[in-house]
Amino acid sequence: MDATTTVSRAAPTAPRLQPDRVLVPDVLRGVAIVAMLIAHAMPLVPSLRGGAIGFAAGNVNDLASPLFALVMGMSAALVLARPGASGGRVVVQNLIRGAVLVALGVWLGGWGSWIAIVLPHLGLTLALGTPILLLRSRLVAVVAAVVLVAGAPLNALVAASVDPAVLYARTPVGFLLQWSFVDPHYRLTNLLPFLLLGALLLRHGFRRDRLLAVLAVVAVLAYPVRPALERLIGLESVSGSHPDTLHDLGLVLAAYVVVVLLATVRRRPASTVIAAVLTPFRAVGSLALSVYVLQVAVVAAFATRGLGYVADTPGAALLLVLGVWAVAVLWWRFVGIGPLEWLIGRLTRLVPGPRR
Repeated sequence: MDATTTVSRAAPTAPRLQPDRVLVPDVLRGVAIVAMLIAHAMPLVPSLRGGAIGFAAGNVNDLASPLFALVMGMSAALVLARPGASGGRVVVQNLIRGAVLVALGVWLGGWGSWIAIVLPHLGLTLALGTPILLLRSRLVAVVAAVVLVAGAPLNALVAASVDPAVLYARTPVGFLLQWSFVDPHYRLTNLLPFLLLGALLLRHGFRRDRLLAVLAVVAVLAYPVRPALERLIGLESVSGSHPDTLHDLGLVLAAYVVVVLLATVRRRPASTVIAAVLTPFRAVGSLALSVYVLQVAVVAAFATRGLGYVADTPGAALLLVLGVWAVAVLWWRFVGIGPLEWLIGRLTRLVPGPRR
């Protein structure tokens, strides 16, 4: 079954929506955006950060960044798979995209929000990962497995061996080392395997088959490793450790399997209902970068007014999640492409194609 049809045909199309967009990556990106909005709204309702709600919020927070990386890999592989695509041109275009993400992330980091900005890490991951995607799928899988296994010890090695005055300096070298190896929230070494996995999934195709069943089993087995180790032997898994990465892998694969299962439903009226459910995710996912910047601006405004971490302000939390989401859906419906997506598209189209 083809996950690029069914739902996309049943759902309304925005006036300026690019006709070549693929449903599954857009929906997954939308899931990541909504997960991020929920996670970033939790400081506005500190009384809910424990219990079942806090547990769920913690999981959606863990899901967002690796899912973004997964979809970045899908997008890069999709561009490379287009007829007549030049690998060299795509590499340069993604270097530009990566540089924009890094610069934008550094700028957003000074806005005063409580958000740990992930854009520089994703930018580096995209810039480094795209050349790897020029390899055959088996080699890409080998690189992904090596980075997955070596990432945690490499992070520890860099943290132990590099002079802290260099490692944590606010210099280009310091930032590159932090974003790549020792940032407490995100690291290139932990995001790169997800980008490569996303590319491999795109190459395989979004369909119900044996691989999808295997991924579902892996998700079920990988997700509980971290909490099991924490409860059984009291091992607290730091961000980027192998148990933490397996936990993230379980979440990402679960999201992928569910979205593909939904996107491949053909029978009506079920397909019509699914289309309606997925459309808001598809919409926000198609302008994810613009929405990311918007939510940083909203959170920064809340922080400036002293909101967050002290008293519950459910109205502000709802505004951040539902308000930003609604703005994104309306923009998608009546305008189409996001402003930052349009700008980056203009920049990358300046890269000349191969001579014929």
